[in-house]
Amino acid sequence: MKNSNTLLFLLIGCTTLIIISIISIFLGAAQMPPQDVYNAIFNFDPTNTYHHVIRELRLPRVIAAIFVGASLSVSGAIMQGITKNPIADSGLLGINAGAAFALALSFAFLNNLSYSLIIIISFLGAAFSTAIVYLVTSYNRAKVSPVRLVLAGLTVSIFFSSLSQAISIHFNVGQNVMFWTVGTLAGSNFTQLRIVVPWVSLALILSIVLSHSISVLSLGEEVAKGLGLKVELVRALSLIVVLILSGGAVVVGGTISFVGVITPHIVSYFVGSDYRKIIPCSIVYGAIFMVIADIIARMINIPHETPVGLIFSIIGVPFFLYISRKERRMIDA
Repeated sequence: MKNSNTLLFLLIGCTTLIIISIISIFLGAAQMPPQDVYNAIFNFDPTNTYHHVIRELRLPRVIAAIFVGASLSVSGAIMQGITKNPIADSGLLGINAGAAFALALSFAFLNNLSYSLIIIISFLGAAFSTAIVYLVTSYNRAKVSPVRLVLAGLTVSIFFSSLSQAISIHFNVGQNVMFWTVGTLAGSNFTQLRIVVPWVSLALILSIVLSHSISVLSLGEEVAKGLGLKVELVRALSLIVVLILSGGAVVVGGTISFVGVITPHIVSYFVGSDYRKIIPCSIVYGAIFMVIADIIARMINIPHETPVGLIFSIIGVPFFLYISRKERRMIDA
């Protein structure tokens, strides 16, 4: 796709994101008049209950959906680029489960955790699980193949998820752990976002800066080295970005899988295989998909909520199988 068409694709995405974000603020168990929504944002009245609902519940939830969707989509795109694996994703590679496991440990053994400490613990858990996956796949100096990477990631993900459940049962912290494991944006607030959003924003900017190098690396390690790319440095920086994005997404929305698989594939269908286009478009369209999924999660069973992680799992499993089958056909051909 030409640059002009890519810009048009991004413009359509940004316009769509603004529209559905406004719609998301209006929708919920309680219907809000347009005037109340406007006044809650620009003329806040602390005595008005509707204003509190909009400012303290719906507005931070929309912002959380935007940043979680963008984070997971970009982290998936980066993983696919640096591993040459079309089904790579921070969730499928155990990063999200590692972050959730670290949080489960902290809930069991630490009291009165601040958001800053939760974020640090989440990042450490994500880094630990990533290190295990790469140690397993490169054991005995074996080549890190896409198949080995996914199998190791799924194994580590299942392992850490099981440990998280065991800890929640044994230490009676199931309610706290459940929030992180089901994947939901309920409970998002500005106190949380003030800490997470700057880190995520920095990581998203860095992902755009690295996008050209990731495109070169996606051609293959030998080709990238031949073109003068510092492969190890690019891979290390990319993993740091993925850890920040995945850790921040887990802190805000819990473990939500398949977003990083679905979005980059849909985006690449329209803009091609250049990560200088895929990553910026994944930021916008990942946010769109997450806001839409959150709207569905809130409206499908009013006044109860369906976990947004379940929405993506229902969509993601058949999509994952389709991509796997498509890649197998390409290999066989």
